[in-house]
Amino acid sequence: MRVFSLLTALLLTAPPAGAQSGAAPLPQVQAPAGGSGTVPGEVQPLAPGARPAEALPQLTLTPAIAELERLEYRGNGFIEVAHGVALLPAGDQGLARRRALALEIASRALAARPELSEVDVSVYDRATYGGFGGPLPLFTASVPRARLAEFRAYAQGQGSYDRVYEGGAPATTPPTVVARVREDALTFFGSASERLRQSLTQSVSQSRGGERDGLLFRGPTNRRVAALTFDDAPHPLYEPLLLDLLRRAGVRATLFVIGRNAVAYPYFVRDMVEQGHEVGNHTYHHVRLPGLSPAQVQAELAQANAAISAVTGQPVRYFRPPGGDYSPLTLQVARQEGLTTTFWTDDPGDFNNPGDAVIESRLVSHLRTGGIVLLHDNAPEAIDVLRQFLRVARERGVTLTTVGEMVAPR
Repeated sequence: MRVFSLLTALLLTAPPAGAQSGAAPLPQVQAPAGGSGTVPGEVQPLAPGARPAEALPQLTLTPAIAELERLEYRGNGFIEVAHGVALLPAGDQGLARRRALALEIASRALAARPELSEVDVSVYDRATYGGFGGPLPLFTASVPRARLAEFRAYAQGQGSYDRVYEGGAPATTPPTVVARVREDALTFFGSASERLRQSLTQSVSQSRGGERDGLLFRGPTNRRVAALTFDDAPHPLYEPLLLDLLRRAGVRATLFVIGRNAVAYPYFVRDMVEQGHEVGNHTYHHVRLPGLSPAQVQAELAQANAAISAVTGQPVRYFRPPGGDYSPLTLQVARQEGLTTTFWTDDPGDFNNPGDAVIESRLVSHLRTGGIVLLHDNAPEAIDVLRQFLRVARERGVTLTTVGEMVAPR
């Protein structure tokens, strides 16, 4: 028993086998801070203590559109995209009105700024608007400049258009309140013996690579390949910028999608699949799962699976728990839903906004075979440094790809 206790202590404190010289230590399963067994849920990811991201430039239309709350734009070095948020009052929310408003915003934005390649519009109910993570939009549209005439015809009742969401999805409520909890650790909510088993599974996975007991902590270490993953997809401003960069580099990635976002922006999820990317499950509402009831956990995973598969026509294989927080119940439900719970080896902290130079340095110095890189599709600094990181990976002979491709037998 004394020897077993000593081995246990070593496993919980020693650096994992397989860590490469010069690379950051691999993340270790840890107990929740303060021993709490419950973490409240989270509507949309926030990073407390983070530096605020730089304010996005705003496009001003003259004369102003009364319903337009804001019109932001951003580029990726190749293209620029704008996203407009509009709020409609009760009694003025018919589909024809939503279409007409989206058309006015898109057409006037494209005319006002010739550099724009695309304008995306999200129309909300003014009374219930709660930001990007609140109640679903009433209507969304993606309008590339080359398809403006087609969208105009659709908005005027002439034909169909495939890059819209016309509303109608049932309203849902996150099972818990918003929590501002950092997303920089793998936190296991369970007993000491359960945590020991998790640490043992993680140690073997990080040493040998591959899936163990329905969990994936690291890919194979005998091939020069790593997985590139993005959480919290899709975002209507950043998704076109991210997909454009990946397409230009010829790189495929795994995008962990929030179910409600797949409902509101189905055309971006279709873009992911059409461009060869893999779509994973990141729960329906982006909630922290430990502390929820079995029924709530099952609903979060099953509803996200259903929302994603309804768009892609494909089953979902991989799941990432928001914040890296999980428990025995999380793993049990994930297995029941046919999902492999997937973590990461390299997290540069892009959502903390430490600066482009810091993010790039962390990405480059932590690059390793079998690694799983964690970025966020709506983190501005991830967009800024991605092009350079992909170039460095190519130069070092490390192929970045999807999780499924990385672990596929050879």
